[in-house]
Amino acid sequence: MHTWQEGLFHHCVLSDKERKNLAILELVRKNGPISRTEISHITDINIVSISNYTKEYIASNLLIETGWDVSTGGRRPELVELNTKSLYVIGLDIGISNIIATITDFSINVIAKVKIPSLAGGEKAAALNAVEELLKISKVEKNKIKAIGIGATYSNDHFSPVRIALVEHFGIDTFMGSDAACAAFGEKRLNPKADAEDLLYMYSDIGCGIVIKGDAYFGAGGNAGEIQISREHISKEEELLFFRGSQYLKPWGVDLGIIQAAKHEIEKGIGTKIVACAKGDLKNITTEVVIEAAKQDDDLAADIVRNAGMNLGIRIAYLVNLFNPEVVVVGGGIEKAGELILEPVRKTVKKLAFSGQASIVRIITSALGEDAVSLGAASLATREIFLKA
Repeated sequence: MHTWQEGLFHHCVLSDKERKNLAILELVRKNGPISRTEISHITDINIVSISNYTKEYIASNLLIETGWDVSTGGRRPELVELNTKSLYVIGLDIGISNIIATITDFSINVIAKVKIPSLAGGEKAAALNAVEELLKISKVEKNKIKAIGIGATYSNDHFSPVRIALVEHFGIDTFMGSDAACAAFGEKRLNPKADAEDLLYMYSDIGCGIVIKGDAYFGAGGNAGEIQISREHISKEEELLFFRGSQYLKPWGVDLGIIQAAKHEIEKGIGTKIVACAKGDLKNITTEVVIEAAKQDDDLAADIVRNAGMNLGIRIAYLVNLFNPEVVVVGGGIEKAGELILEPVRKTVKKLAFSGQASIVRIITSALGEDAVSLGAASLATREIFLKA
C-alpha cells in the first residue's frame, strides 16, 4: 500500500555513508574533473576510503575517469567527473496554472524544457504528458533517466497520486517536496550569489524554502516553510477575527495582493498606465502588467508594488529574526520588479529585524525565475541518487 510519506525528498538524519556520498559527489559535481587525492584533502576522508567510494561510483556509472592531472612528482593522479553524458534527471514544477518540466544532466545543465497548462484536479494526466513530451523532444532514452523530482504548490498528500502515477507509468524513482523548498535548493546550487550555508527563498507570499547548513530543510513531514495560516477549517467570521490587525498573518496570495489593489483603484476612476498595459481590459491585469506600468513611471503602479514590497518585508523580517540567514532570495514572479520591490523589502527588514540579523542578511532576487522549482526539483533528485550511491 502506498503512503504519501514514501516519496518525500530525504529529510531525515543522514547516515555516515549518506553524508560521505553527498560530500564526495557534490564536490565532484562542483569541481570535477578532480583527482582522488584532492577529494581526500578537501573532504578530510582518507585516501583509501575515497578510492573505494569512487570505485563503487564508477561501477554504478555515476562517475567516469577522464584522464590524468599534472604531476607534482611521482605518478600522475587520475581524474574523475560526473557521468553527464549517460545519466539524466527530470524536474517538475506543478503550479497552480502551469506545469514546468525540465530534463537535465547530473550537473543540472538543461537539455529540454516544456510548459503546459495544469488544470486543478488534472495534474496527474498533465504530469504524465509533460514527461512524455520531454522524452520526445530531448531524444533521451527512458532508461537513462535516473530519477524524477516534483515540486508542488499544495501538500504532499495531495500530489502523492501524481508521484505514484509517474512511478507506475515510467518505472523511474520519483520524489517530491514543496515548491518553495525545491526553489531554495535550486537557487543555492545554481545561483552564485545565493551560494550560502543558511538561506531562505520567499516564494512570493505562498511559502518559504529553507536551506540550513547547506542542505534543504523539509521538516518532519516534508512541508516546512508554509508561512500562511491554514484557512481550511475556519469560517469567514473566524477569518476576519483571527487576521484582524495582523499584517504578518494576513494572507495576500501568490501576487501579494497586487492585482486586486490595481483593479480596486482603477474601478475608482484613477488614471493609470496599468489600463494601457492591460490593453484596456481589466481581465488582462496581472502582476507583470502592474510591474510594467511601474517601470514606465506610473505613480499608482509604483505605489502598489512598493506597498507589496513592504508587506513582503514584514514577513521576511520575522523570518530573518527567526532563522538569521545569510541570504534571502525573493522569487515566485514578483522578482521581475527588481529594485522596485527590493528597495521597500530591504527598508522594512532594516526597520523591523534585529540589527544583528539585519546587518548580516543579503536580500536578492531569484536568478532562476520561473525555472527555480523545476531545476531545484531536478537538483534534489540528483541528491537522492547521490545519497543512495
